[in-house]
Amino acid sequence: MDSLEPTSTPIHPCVKCGACCATYRVLFDPTETQPDSLNVPKELTEKVAPDSLAILGTNTAKPRCVALSGNIGKSVGCSIYLRRPSCCRDFKPSYEDGIRNPRCDEARRGKGLKPLRPKDYL
Repeated sequence: MDSLEPTSTPIHPCVKCGACCATYRVLFDPTETQPDSLNVPKELTEKVAPDSLAILGTNTAKPRCVALSGNIGKSVGCSIYLRRPSCCRDFKPSYEDGIRNPRCDEARRGKGLKPLRPKDYL
């Protein structure tokens, strides 16, 4: 009789990283807080220009998104993941789609992490 090896789904590198959430300002259009849009929680934003909002904690010299939980480089999560702004949705980690993202690499290096490699998705 053949034995079946348990299959496991690889852990996405982002759930162990969080470097981008503690490196960059999360800047987006105020319309993204509307219920018929992405519905980003207004209470987690601050106005930084007439046509721009930022997620609290990211418009500082040492940014860290208030929606980020956990320890960078170990295990992290986003408390507003399903309601996150477009800039977060659009930010791709290096090699997720086969393309290197220099900004991902820069954020990771800034937090003492090695840049991602294509094999990190296997």
